Amino acid sequence: MVEDTMFSGESKNIEYKVSLPDKSEKYMKTIVAFANTQGGKLIVGVDDKTHQIVGVENDVLFQLMDGIANAVSDSCVPQIIPDIEPQTVDGKTVIVVSVEAGKNRPYYLKSKGKDNGTYIRVAGTSRQAFPEKIKELEMEGARISWDELTCVGYPVSEEATEKLCQDIEKFRKKAGMSEHSVKKEQLINWKILKQSEGQLLATNAYALLTSDYFSFSKTQCAVFKGTDRAMFLDKREFTGPIYTQIEEAVDFVLRNIRLGATIDGLVRKEKYELPPEAIREMIINAHCHRNLLDESCIQVAVYDDRLEVTSPGGLYNGLTYEEVMNGHSKIRNKGIANIFSQMGLVEAWGSGIKRILNAAEEYGLPKPRFQEFDNMFRVELFRVNPITDQANQATNQANQDLERLD
Repeated sequence: MVEDTMFSGESKNIEYKVSLPDKSEKYMKTIVAFANTQGGKLIVGVDDKTHQIVGVENDVLFQLMDGIANAVSDSCVPQIIPDIEPQTVDGKTVIVVSVEAGKNRPYYLKSKGKDNGTYIRVAGTSRQAFPEKIKELEMEGARISWDELTCVGYPVSEEATEKLCQDIEKFRKKAGMSEHSVKKEQLINWKILKQSEGQLLATNAYALLTSDYFSFSKTQCAVFKGTDRAMFLDKREFTGPIYTQIEEAVDFVLRNIRLGATIDGLVRKEKYELPPEAIREMIINAHCHRNLLDESCIQVAVYDDRLEVTSPGGLYNGLTYEEVMNGHSKIRNKGIANIFSQMGLVEAWGSGIKRILNAAEEYGLPKPRFQEFDNMFRVELFRVNPITDQANQATNQANQDLERLD
């Protein structure tokens, strides 16, 4: 199965070279990009256009392998140690260079320097990283979460702190969690506030949870006519504490999808055409996992055929799409994630995708689609036949039932 994947075509984690380029920089970009993203394999001896295995001559095999090892050692900073081995496929020998997702990011070409020599994988290509991506790679390498950094110049007020504490308590109560009072001491323990020389300092998370201080911290919501963005029917932009943005965005979606009804005996039960728990999970996940170094906004779009939630930033710190779909999680925003957990917005790490899938299945909806790009992540929840038809049928049936009772 692994071999089939390796030779079925180029991808984010696989790149072919029919032969080793004379200039090592041409393939060092790929080595660096693999280390900065999710790891991968560079396979020498496979035609990248036809996928035909042409192989490497045995008399130069080990010379080429040594050359690759030396080039990686000489060209890449910090040090990358790939696994380089020959492999026989269809009677021909290829060289497989395996690179793991690196922990000491960012990796870059020594000759170009960090600003110009840092590369990442996007689909099946290696591309130069933008400055904001380099910043995130630096933070990954330093094991730093941006939302836990001090928000220089942002005031810590008693009023804002008290409101945040009270709101956390309200959310806990609403979620059915054990009640306990939340004070600024808890915010310090949760790294939302910092103490320095007898003063309280705000973190970026504190600013995100108490205000609209950052211009990018907003949720843009829209309803479109049809299945593309050609025509607006309605649009709103929500700012302020991110947990209030979540509630407002969920309410916006619920106002703009159909609400039908079924009759159980004499009881009329209302039901949205999309599961509210999936809608809520999509928007929470977008805020929890977004890249806060990217100044784009979270977008929530309602189309005739689907609900679409897009968050800035691709997958974090080497996490693969397959791992996400299997329930694995790496926390990009530790402070926000911790507060969401304390508020009952997040139940268990890595469970959000599964809850969205389960909710859609229980509703009889098509399987949701998850799309990863280099600088964004998108979740699509598909609408089915208009539920108003079902509501009309249910209402007619209820009227007939009532007539029989008369």
